[in-house]
Amino acid sequence: MFLRKVCREKDGKSHHYWILVESYRTARGPRHRTVAYLGEMDEAGRLGIRQAAQNRRSYQPSLLDEGAPEWVEVDLHGVHTERPRRFGDVWLAVELMKRLGLDEFFQEALGRRSMTTSWSAVVSILVAARFCEPRSELHVAEHFYSQSALADLYGIPDFAIYDNRLYRAMDKLLGQKDRLQVYLKERLGDLFQINYDLLLYDVTSTYFEGEAGRNPQAQRGYSRDHRPDCKQVLIALVVAREGLPLGYEVFEGNRHDSQTVAAIVEKIERLYGRAERIWIMDRGMGSAETLRLLSRDNRRYILGTPKSLLKKFDQELGRGGWREVHPGLEVKLCPSPFGNPQEVFILCRSTARQAKEKAIHDRFVRRLEAGFKRLEKSCRGGRVRGVTLVERRLGRLLERYQRAGRFFTTAVTEEKDGVRFAWARREEKLAWARRSEGCYVLRSNVQDWTPEDLWTAYIQLTDAEEAFRIEKDDLRLRPVWHQKEPRVQAHILVCFLAYVLWKCFGQMCRQAGLGDEPRKIIEEIKKLQLNDIVLPTRKGVDIRLRCVTMPDPDLATILHKLKLTPPKRLKINPHL
Repeated sequence: MFLRKVCREKDGKSHHYWILVESYRTARGPRHRTVAYLGEMDEAGRLGIRQAAQNRRSYQPSLLDEGAPEWVEVDLHGVHTERPRRFGDVWLAVELMKRLGLDEFFQEALGRRSMTTSWSAVVSILVAARFCEPRSELHVAEHFYSQSALADLYGIPDFAIYDNRLYRAMDKLLGQKDRLQVYLKERLGDLFQINYDLLLYDVTSTYFEGEAGRNPQAQRGYSRDHRPDCKQVLIALVVAREGLPLGYEVFEGNRHDSQTVAAIVEKIERLYGRAERIWIMDRGMGSAETLRLLSRDNRRYILGTPKSLLKKFDQELGRGGWREVHPGLEVKLCPSPFGNPQEVFILCRSTARQAKEKAIHDRFVRRLEAGFKRLEKSCRGGRVRGVTLVERRLGRLLERYQRAGRFFTTAVTEEKDGVRFAWARREEKLAWARRSEGCYVLRSNVQDWTPEDLWTAYIQLTDAEEAFRIEKDDLRLRPVWHQKEPRVQAHILVCFLAYVLWKCFGQMCRQAGLGDEPRKIIEEIKKLQLNDIVLPTRKGVDIRLRCVTMPDPDLATILHKLKLTPPKRLKINPHL
């Protein structure tokens, strides 16, 4: 249906009338018929009758929209708001995806349409939901989508978003994983002038709820989440400076960290080529195989080393030549103890780390000695009989305070008058622990850098650790409820994309002088809501406006610094 304007001359004057017309089909072609005569109508009346004239088949917006009234007589007693919806954070997620060009990438890669809607829009909804309220796909379909402004921003009605459609969109997205990582690397580099000369590599685990029997990657192994009772997968992540993501891979849950290095290095070089990059990895990666791999083909590396390697630098600890990086942190360049001229070793000493390790040692030694004295007293008093029982109690003590177990020798013997328990300190072990507290060693084949530069580059590995904290705590990567391997892979990919939005916004905050931690700012932007304001007019029709709440002065200042301008009003989509 649509409105038609009719002009009639009477008594030398022009009179304009409005009629509501319906278009219908006949065997001889389309025809129009009058539904109602509306008579003379001012602009406010035409605006109010809009809802009666629009339907899903035909709509004449130009006639109603042009010349919209600036002043309307409104019944103040009937003014009210309807359907308050969260707007700020979902609008921010959509804006970040536009800034990264993800909407265009999804349209090109996934195709524009499914049966009723766009796959690219559905994938964008999944990423926005993970960024704003990380919950299950079922929660997104049944609660989050209808309670947010995503329907208004993407033009997809509530009934078109359901769990199976979200799952199918995840499956389609998974096939674009490598292309997506390459695209994001280039896009982030262009936006924030990122130089991918340092590759920070680390591994974490995420556990499953359920058996995950149909997923061969779900295995039991060392759990960073302290859930050894659950199956898990490993997630290997490569980030650049400041935690900007470069790529990731998923491995079996029982694989050792060092066994992931070859696959990751091969993948990164296949996607991005062999450039002058420096690999930075923690001590868990530094196996002999890793060293052989990184030493070939002119690869460069900075690796952490096991604590046991520190014994080879016992004499260097007491010598001079230390250089201060900043107050409380000193470094020293040492030759290779293995006689390899291609490698350098960096001896590091931290005052804060020394105080922490000393407090840990003192506490465990004190508690273990107290346990030994109780056990010794029980044996002398005859309250504990049998060597087996004493050894069990001793085993429990050593397990509880295992950090101090190497500082003592123990002996359990059976004598005529009962069981005897004896213990003594190993002073040489304790003295070495005191000398080495707060010290650690790095190894590298980068010989044209100072020890300060090598340490500064290595310490940026904390950016990869922070990335895992964001994904697990803020974006709820864990636990994984999906059971099939492809669906688990797709879930991790959606979390990865949400993390990309997080880091993109963090860089925007940094450039605006607001720090690089966006949590508080996101909470402030969440205050923006979308409301339907209903204005009953004197003509008896309602004018409906879809308005965004105005930001308070502090939030307005933040948005101005971020160069973000939320809309004041959204157009009402007749199809929603």
